[in-house]
Amino acid sequence: MTTRYKLDRIDLKILAELQRNGRITNVELAELVHLSPSPCLMRVKKLQKAGYITGYAAQIDMAKLGETLTVFTEFTLSNHRQIDFARFQEVLEKVECCVECHLVSGGYDYLAKFVTASISDYQTIIEGLIDRNVGIDKYFSFVVMKTPFSKTQMPLTHLFADKV
Repeated sequence: MTTRYKLDRIDLKILAELQRNGRITNVELAELVHLSPSPCLMRVKKLQKAGYITGYAAQIDMAKLGETLTVFTEFTLSNHRQIDFARFQEVLEKVECCVECHLVSGGYDYLAKFVTASISDYQTIIEGLIDRNVGIDKYFSFVVMKTPFSKTQMPLTHLFADKV
């Protein structure tokens, strides 16, 4: 259940700090955002209840686990009815190795990010999607050779500072 809650600058600071470190103690967080611990905790709970904080997760160093392959894939669908989009999205969301999916404007319909164990693993996934006849007209694959950087935190104070 989410409720309406108007954000202010302190809420944005709280969200930005929790993005950086979801395991920060309430006392440390309160210090960083210049509140006492009790009001800080109340704000965090309000942000959770209002749906601004949807969960907490560990960031994993995939390279330490072993070799993986990241592939960005452009998909163009055969038909562009709402039911076709919904069916494609429903099937793709169930593919565990598909970690992102975006409906985009431009020369294709979707941009998806896959993280797989190998190129053959990726190809098996794509062939499975084609065999399931989920409306794919064409697809283009872009294998990632190197990721110079990847940010997990959104620039909240930059994006929304003037809106609160």
